[in-house]
Amino acid sequence: MNILARRAIAKPLVPGWTIPFEIATLFYRKQFNHAFSLPSMVEGRAYFDSLYTIALPTLPVRIQASTAQEPRGHWFIPEVSSGSKTMLYFHGGGYAFYPTVSRHFIALLAHKLQIRIFAPDYRLTPEHAHPAQQEDALAAYGYLLERGAPPTEIVLAGDSAGGHLVLMTLVSLRQAGLPQPALALALSPWTDIGRRGASQFGHDRYDMVQGYQTLQYGQWLKGSGEWSDTQLSPIAQDLRKLAPIYIQAGGKEILVDMIRDFARQAKNQGAPVRLDVWPDMTHEFHAHGSTLQQSEQALTALLAAIQWTEGRVFDSIKETELSGLDSVFNKAQPEIIKPE
Repeated sequence: MNILARRAIAKPLVPGWTIPFEIATLFYRKQFNHAFSLPSMVEGRAYFDSLYTIALPTLPVRIQASTAQEPRGHWFIPEVSSGSKTMLYFHGGGYAFYPTVSRHFIALLAHKLQIRIFAPDYRLTPEHAHPAQQEDALAAYGYLLERGAPPTEIVLAGDSAGGHLVLMTLVSLRQAGLPQPALALALSPWTDIGRRGASQFGHDRYDMVQGYQTLQYGQWLKGSGEWSDTQLSPIAQDLRKLAPIYIQAGGKEILVDMIRDFARQAKNQGAPVRLDVWPDMTHEFHAHGSTLQQSEQALTALLAAIQWTEGRVFDSIKETELSGLDSVFNKAQPEIIKPE
């Protein structure tokens, strides 16, 4: 009601925001803030799952728990699949939450992108600090290889902290001598677990995730070990000889400055990277699906990126801010990077 009253006499918080989008953004901000205020993570997770919104309540996607022989997680199998690709998807939630709404979002991706998705249920912080999440990610990737999926048929993807895990996993795969996937998709990725950029706190008034939360997530990820922000931040890694990386972000999200810094750093190192930014959007705006024009545009671009790995041209769009190695992204048949 406060939002409707303010909009009746003034204007939207951001020009171009629809009423449902503004309500949802501020709703999830309250959810996160209250979950953080509770005395335990058990209570915080339960509270966050007690009330949530979803864009499309019914999706033609079968959700199947993994078997005892597989890494713990779920398969999201769409009714219609357009290719042979398998997506390995790392959920967001600051490494501390895996809310029910995230599973709805993964199902939305499976439907919209027409791709089979395996989403591992990786260990969460603060109960399990680094390297638990990285170990679980590598185990899931290794499992896909063992079951016969060639790396050219694997797409690595994730949102927020899951985007962080995508980028760190690419580096870990290279270090382990394992083949890179065909493509990496990072949605609103967390690229520095410390302080970076004015937007990290300056965009608090717009975003559902708040700057102080990122610092707490970083502390939980480091745990009581000897890890530094640099060691656990994608932006500080050697980004050479990685799979092509496609990043999407919102111009009003708290992470946008560090995301831009990461994309520039990757480009400077010669990494095949592209960054698209929707100026008025917030963190993980993709979850609004077909109810929001910008979300639908972003999902369409993700599908185009996957189709590029199958031989189609992946053209830039008006939201493209940075594209490193255009000769890679704007031609068919990407070069597959093999382990040394």
